[in-house]
Amino acid sequence: MNWLLLCRLLGLVGMLVGVSMVFSLPWAFPIFGETTEFEFAGFWGICGAIACSLISGSFLYFLGRNEFGTILRKEALAIVGLSWIYSGILGCLPFLFSGSMVASDVPMTIPDALFESISGFTTTGASVLRELEDPVLVPRCVLFWRSFTHCLGGMGIIVLFVAILSHLGAGGKALMKREVPGPTSDAVRPRVRESAIVMWSIYVTFTLVLAMILWLEGMSVFDAFCHSFGSMATGGFSTHNQSIGYFNSPLIEFTIAIFMIAAGTNFALYFLSLRNLRSQDHSWKHFIAPLRNDIEFRIYLVILGSAILFLTYNLMSNHIYNNPADALRYAGFQAVSIMTTTGYGTGNYDTWNESSKMLLLLLMFVGGCAGSTAGGIKVIRFVLFGKIIWREIEKSFRPNVVRPIRIGVTNIEQDIRNDITVYFSLVLVIFIFSSLLLTAIEPNTEWQTHKPEKLIDCTSAVVATLNNIGPGVGELGPTENYADFSLAGKFLLTILMLLGRLELFAILVLFVPSFWKNY
Repeated sequence: MNWLLLCRLLGLVGMLVGVSMVFSLPWAFPIFGETTEFEFAGFWGICGAIACSLISGSFLYFLGRNEFGTILRKEALAIVGLSWIYSGILGCLPFLFSGSMVASDVPMTIPDALFESISGFTTTGASVLRELEDPVLVPRCVLFWRSFTHCLGGMGIIVLFVAILSHLGAGGKALMKREVPGPTSDAVRPRVRESAIVMWSIYVTFTLVLAMILWLEGMSVFDAFCHSFGSMATGGFSTHNQSIGYFNSPLIEFTIAIFMIAAGTNFALYFLSLRNLRSQDHSWKHFIAPLRNDIEFRIYLVILGSAILFLTYNLMSNHIYNNPADALRYAGFQAVSIMTTTGYGTGNYDTWNESSKMLLLLLMFVGGCAGSTAGGIKVIRFVLFGKIIWREIEKSFRPNVVRPIRIGVTNIEQDIRNDITVYFSLVLVIFIFSSLLLTAIEPNTEWQTHKPEKLIDCTSAVVATLNNIGPGVGELGPTENYADFSLAGKFLLTILMLLGRLELFAILVLFVPSFWKNY
């Protein structure tokens, strides 16, 4: 392991996070009508966090300032995994330094702040904060930083890192490969830095456009930016206790749903669409061709559409909503929010019938497309896993048949098939083990007194954090949060959020002693 190279790059990440906090400072002032007076604690809390980030980052950079070695596979895994942990630690400082409160008379502890920060960067959207609308408990500038962590983590800290730095060379490709989710995350341009710039440019453009639309539809500037960050990053942090339901606006819900669907789509397809539009006759036919021809995107829409129809029918037939328009409105928004792993809510879906809640739970595992900001296992993996299973079934009665597995016209190599099988196996093992462990470590007295379904709640918490959803079912529904979990439980769920965002391996290898040895 090249420790000096690791220090130098981690130092740059730390300084990048510190500089990013500057964007939260203006919201401490009484601008745009968000606050009536200067937020002294929030402003100086963020300033203190900026200082700590820059000092620690500068120190690490100083240690490795003369090391410009090649970033190999081990270094890439270590840099990606440690960068997210380091960013999460720095990101929790504004909560602690500003004196933010979980609830009235309940200050945030270090585990609470770390949970909130990691949840933001991993775009999980799980929260321990019970009261978001009181600036005395959580300053507006800190609340903005909380949402801005979504923006940084959505496309990826390392992708932004690669886009900014020009000297990484081939090492940038190794870093990108370890962070951009999904099994088909090849660069959209031959040069990896250009790929990172393109991905972030598209992402930022979508975010700004959505913020402008939400502002025109009636949101304040502050709310528009925060919910734009949460929508495009598929994170789900809101500035209101009732989430999107606070606005009670079908127009806002429809707008956010469209952009959530866009965020759950492979961003490389947008680049290909724009390239076609420039190189062809500027017709919409060529513009939508990459989207239309992509099998993952088509199946993504089919699953989403089928889920919306099923939920709408279910809610109507069980008389949860008697008006078809209301049933479609709430079913559509919630299906999109859950499948894209955003986690926004417009109502309490925990009051829905059991089959509807079960479908939402299954959608949590599916997630969006590879190369998107969404979490979950990813649609393309389910497509490939289905093809692998079908081929094995066929081999059981036709052992001599040699039939390649294809996605479109592309043959899927054996290495990718093995990766898919191993990934599904690891997700299953981690899900089962974590559910058992969380159920065991959470005190029975809390659940016996206040929450009767400990097994469901703990299992739901594992599903929601491992797949970067945020809210779950049961006592972790859209109107509840994670404040009541024990210290050990929050620590486990924090690790699961990192595992889900970095798709297991970049975090798991950090616990392997031989990974750190030089051979």
